[in-house]
Amino acid sequence: MRVVPAQPAAFSFEPARTALVIIDMQRDFLEPGGFGAALGNDVSLLQAIVPAVELLLALAREHDMLVIHTRESHLADLSDCPAAKHEVGTAGLRIGDPGPMGRILVRGEPGNQIIPSLSPIAGEWVIDKPGKGMFYATGLGDRLIAQGIEYLIFAGVTTEVCVQTSMREANDRGYRCLLIEEATESYFPAFKQATLEMIIAQGGIVGHTATLAAMVAALSEEQA
Repeated sequence: MRVVPAQPAAFSFEPARTALVIIDMQRDFLEPGGFGAALGNDVSLLQAIVPAVELLLALAREHDMLVIHTRESHLADLSDCPAAKHEVGTAGLRIGDPGPMGRILVRGEPGNQIIPSLSPIAGEWVIDKPGKGMFYATGLGDRLIAQGIEYLIFAGVTTEVCVQTSMREANDRGYRCLLIEEATESYFPAFKQATLEMIIAQGGIVGHTATLAAMVAALSEEQA
């Protein structure tokens, strides 16, 4: 077992039964000229976490942990996008509309791809999710059970939406969850801070949070 100093208490995990989950690090959310920028968001806030996520990904690969990448995405015919979701947003910039990098949040479009520096490699899972949470309509739950995964370490964007939703889904299914603070971000920094506080409230009602340095130390040779 490895032990990470965390909030609200130390987080213990076994790498062989742990998956790193990288949520929605997609071009449309992070790159200038993408969907996020077209909505008026400052994508530099999200870009700032890329080095931290890269380091976390390298650590997971080094220690042979399962790596899961998610993408918020929909079928080309939008049959998996309910009206309640499709109606949200600015006219002309809704799911399926032509965007700066192809049709918005549609599978296979350039903007829907994971940024190049975090591209999945052979053996890593890519989960296309039609909702904000990674378990809804993806079959991920059965795959995790079959793999014997018990611990989930989270990174990605945005903290208060798809990251938090996925953590809450995981918590309800009995997974022990840890979010790495420098490896997640929001277009609205106050939302990130509020989410971190919600996760660890009441003794860790959703999970734990920890710094990247703490994770690096936990996976160091000295503690191996």
